[in-house]
Amino acid sequence: MIDYFSVFTTGGIVLWQKCYQPVSANILDSLVADIFIEDRRGKAGSDSSMTKDRYTVKWTSSNDFGIIIVAVYQSLLQITFIDELLASVKKLFTTLYADELKAKDSDHLPVCHFGDYFDVRYAELEKSTAGRKPVSAVAAAAAAADDAEEDSEDAGLKSEDLEKDELEPARNGAGSKSPKPLKLSGLAKRGGRRGGRGGSKSASPMSRESSNGDDSSKKSAKKKLRKWDADGTARDVSDDEGPLDFSASKKANGSAPDDDSAVNSQLLEDADVSKWGSKTKSGDFVLKDLSSEINSILASSDEKSDNSSGSVLSSGFGYFRNIIGSKVLSEADMENALNGMKDHLMKKNVAPEVAQHLCDVVRKSLVGTKTGSWTSIEKTVRVAMEDALRKILTPSTSVDLLHEIQRVKSGSSARPYVISVVGVNGVGKSTNLSKIAYWLLQNDMKLLIAACDTFRSGAVEQLRVHARNLKKLTEREGGKIELFEKGYGKDAAVIARDAIAYGNEQGYDVVLIDTAGRRHNDTRLMSSLEKFAKYANPDKIVMVGEALVGTDSVQQARNFNAAFGPNRNLDFFLISKCDTVGDMIGSMVNMTYSTGIPVLFVGTGQMYTDLRTLSVPWAVNMLMS
Repeated sequence: MIDYFSVFTTGGIVLWQKCYQPVSANILDSLVADIFIEDRRGKAGSDSSMTKDRYTVKWTSSNDFGIIIVAVYQSLLQITFIDELLASVKKLFTTLYADELKAKDSDHLPVCHFGDYFDVRYAELEKSTAGRKPVSAVAAAAAAADDAEEDSEDAGLKSEDLEKDELEPARNGAGSKSPKPLKLSGLAKRGGRRGGRGGSKSASPMSRESSNGDDSSKKSAKKKLRKWDADGTARDVSDDEGPLDFSASKKANGSAPDDDSAVNSQLLEDADVSKWGSKTKSGDFVLKDLSSEINSILASSDEKSDNSSGSVLSSGFGYFRNIIGSKVLSEADMENALNGMKDHLMKKNVAPEVAQHLCDVVRKSLVGTKTGSWTSIEKTVRVAMEDALRKILTPSTSVDLLHEIQRVKSGSSARPYVISVVGVNGVGKSTNLSKIAYWLLQNDMKLLIAACDTFRSGAVEQLRVHARNLKKLTEREGGKIELFEKGYGKDAAVIARDAIAYGNEQGYDVVLIDTAGRRHNDTRLMSSLEKFAKYANPDKIVMVGEALVGTDSVQQARNFNAAFGPNRNLDFFLISKCDTVGDMIGSMVNMTYSTGIPVLFVGTGQMYTDLRTLSVPWAVNMLMS
């Protein structure tokens, strides 16, 4: 496990970072002061390393884009795939954000979801290199010492750019898990501990808060406005350029903008559907999943990852004590491995009863079987657990929603296809309904959104904003969208029935029904869903489940599945907020196990394009990482 990973510019601005464990600030301070400022980086653009205290620091750089990628981990771990991880992150980062990096536009770098790509690639490499032989710690330390002795040409990080001011971190990635993420702070000046201009003893940029001198601190001149460029340099802003106010634009007369001008233009302009999905030969717009998206990016890159040859053996002499060959397994043999696997799954938000069920399935499938040659019990149990997870998450029914919509649309009795979204409070029903609507608009659908949340204050207004934004997008996509609303305090079931009737009269292809959030353990609130199902009779009922909810997701799924009457159940799950939990996505296993209903979509952010179909291999890799 790495402790810290960061991507920053050669000017020192942190573009993205992820912190697993708190790391001393002196580690990166030494990297900057001893390697970058002193120009001891080795060959330009090559992977390099150094050791400091009990940590190993490895980095790589891209001179074309002016970025440096750094990984910090404990030297005892000897992570064998760290070079491949650095190379993969460089490919992904420079491919996804090439335009912004070339334009040095770090303020608008959309890195908030890069953590998802990083987690997937990290899990893939961790799994693929599980059997590799580690590099000797002594040899690694010697190589790092040799690299530190070499002086070479500058590879993009120029000392004169580093002298001017402290670094200003850009927006961090969504995925920094530590309460104290490591910050790449101000760089040491030439007058620091390497000697130089002032003979100052202050060498730690992390603790430097003093001014640049006594004379300057006594000046009472007016503070000048300052803008920071992507390369880390700063320039004073003249009064003619106006205040640095980037809030919502105002009209010329100073009044607040009207509703139409308040639409977030950036939200509409940044919707790049090519990175979101693709058209099939039949013309259907199909969503991507995270796993295939990352593989396509890496495959299209001109650079090749350094794939070192795998070894049959894993790290550590302790591994050999568990090596067995052609052994008939018993329950006693697997007890320790299964207990460890159960604890591992529970740490990934898998409910205890679900984790126990998976362990029982693995135990039943392995008892009496023979292991392969040079295969440990832990490896055998792991492979069986991956297979058990794969069977739970793989849908047993068709999840081709587009095909069903088109079948209803082209039938003899053409009518709107009705999709209802339900769930507990605050899981993101309205937001994810809008994402589904935007996906359907890519398929030239004519949509009607029914505002049936007549209880929560602002629910109708929220859908009104989404409908207005989506209508702006339809001007160039060719679809049509409209909001059906009747205000607050009305019967949601009646509004849904009227919306479907209106959609049928007007020739809409799909009716999307938003509903009020309700607690799954409130009998009074849940009882109204049966009437809703009877009046609306939706073709599909999609429950939005939250990835953050953890073990309570089992009861939520069961209660909602039983709330629509004896002859009606949920059809799909949409797991929201997966970008906020890292690899702790056990809630989707809990929901699928407790109801047998598949996961259709995965929500990965707040934009309309942050919707993916579930990739079962991705989910299994995340759960087993």
